[in-house]
Amino acid sequence: MGEEAETPGEYDRPMGTALDLAKRTQALDRRYPLAADTLLAVALAAAAFVSLAATYDELPPTGSPFSHGWTVAVVVSMLALTLPLAWRRRFPFAVAVVVVGAFLVARIVVHVPEANVSLLVGWLLIYSVAVHGQQRFRTAVLIVCYIAIAAELVREYFFASFSSGLHGPLLARFVSLFYNMLVLALPWLLGVAIWSLRDRQRKLADQTIELQAEREENASQAVFAERVRIARELHDVVAHHVSVIGVQAAAARRVMDRQPAQAAEALSSIENSSRRAVTELHRLLGFLRRAGDTDELFPQPGLAQLGDLIAEAGQGELIVDLTIKGEARLLSPTLEVSAYRVIQEALTNTRKHSRATTANVSVHYGLTELEVEVFDDGPERDAEQAGGQVGHGLIGMRERAALHGGHLRAGPRAGGGFAVHASFPLNSDAA
Repeated sequence: MGEEAETPGEYDRPMGTALDLAKRTQALDRRYPLAADTLLAVALAAAAFVSLAATYDELPPTGSPFSHGWTVAVVVSMLALTLPLAWRRRFPFAVAVVVVGAFLVARIVVHVPEANVSLLVGWLLIYSVAVHGQQRFRTAVLIVCYIAIAAELVREYFFASFSSGLHGPLLARFVSLFYNMLVLALPWLLGVAIWSLRDRQRKLADQTIELQAEREENASQAVFAERVRIARELHDVVAHHVSVIGVQAAAARRVMDRQPAQAAEALSSIENSSRRAVTELHRLLGFLRRAGDTDELFPQPGLAQLGDLIAEAGQGELIVDLTIKGEARLLSPTLEVSAYRVIQEALTNTRKHSRATTANVSVHYGLTELEVEVFDDGPERDAEQAGGQVGHGLIGMRERAALHGGHLRAGPRAGGGFAVHASFPLNSDAA
C-alpha cells in the first residue's frame, strides 16, 4: 500500500511545466518582439530551403513548368519571401507589400516550386496585418493581399499547369483551391478577433484609469466639502459663544465694583456660554471620531431654539427683537440648521464688528421660500470695510444658503447699520 502512494501533484507537474514554459515564452516575446520575429523569420527561411530541396527531389527531371537547381534568383526570392517577417509587427503594411511581391515574383518569374512554407508565410502575413495593422487601412491591405495570393493560385491551378496535369483532375484542383483559400481566410478572422479583444482590453484599461481618477477626484471633493462643513460648524459655534463670553466679561468688569449682582449674572452667562461651547465642540469631535454614526451627543439647533439665541445675544448692551411672519411649518433638519446658523452668525458679527444698540431678527415663512433677515442700527460702514470685518462668517452664510439653492445678500444699510438677508427655497427642503 505504501509503495503505491503517489506524491501530491505528481500528474500535474508536466502540465505545470508546459504552462510555465508557455508563459515564459510569451513574456520574452512581448519583451523582445523584434528578436522573436527575427528568429521566426530565420526559421521559416531555413524551412523553406528544406521544403524546396524535398520538392526538387519529387519533380520530374523534364517537362515541369517549375525551375530546377539552386540559382541566385531562387535563393533571393525565398529570402525575400521569409526574412521581411522579422518586421511584421513594427511595419505590417510594408512587410505585406514586400512579401506578396516576393511571392508573386517567385511563382511567376522565377518559377519556384515550393508551396508548403510559402502558404505558411502567407498565413502569418495575413494574421500580422489583421492584428498589428492600423484600423484605417487594415481591411483594404488585407483584401489586396488576399486577392493577389488567390489570383496566383488560380493561375497555377487552372492555367500555368493545365497542360502538365501536375495538380490532378479538375475537381481536385477546385478542392485544393478552396482549401487554400479557406486556410488563408482563417488568419484574417483570427487576427480581427484578437485585435478586437485587445482593443476592448485597452478601452477597459482606459476606463479603469478614468474611473479611478474620477473616484479619487470625488473622494477629494468629498473630503474638501466635509472640511468646509466642519470649519463652518466650528466657526459658528466658537465665534458665537466666544463673542458672548467676551461681551459678558466686559460687562462684568465694568459693573463688578458698583453692581455685584449684575456682575454675578454676567459671570453666570459666561459660564453657560462656555458650557454650551464645550458641549457643541464635544458633539462635533465625537461625530468626527465616529464617522457615519448617528450624532447622539447633542441635537442640532433649529428655528425652535431662536428664543434662546435671542435671549443669549441680548444679555449685554445689545437689544435684540424677533419677528416671525407667516405660519410656522415643519422644515427639514438641514434647512433648520442652516437658517439658525445664518441668524447666529449675523448676530455674532453685530456684536463683534459694530457698535449697534439694537438688532432686529425677522423670519418669514412664505409659500415657496423661507426668508431670514438680521439688521442693526450701528454706524454706517462701506461695503469693503464690512466685507473685511465679517470674513469667514459671511462665506459660511453664503455657503449655507447655496446648499439649499438659495441666496444671501449682506451689506451696509443706507441709513446706517448692517443687514443680512437670506432666502431658502422650500420646494425641496420642506419636510
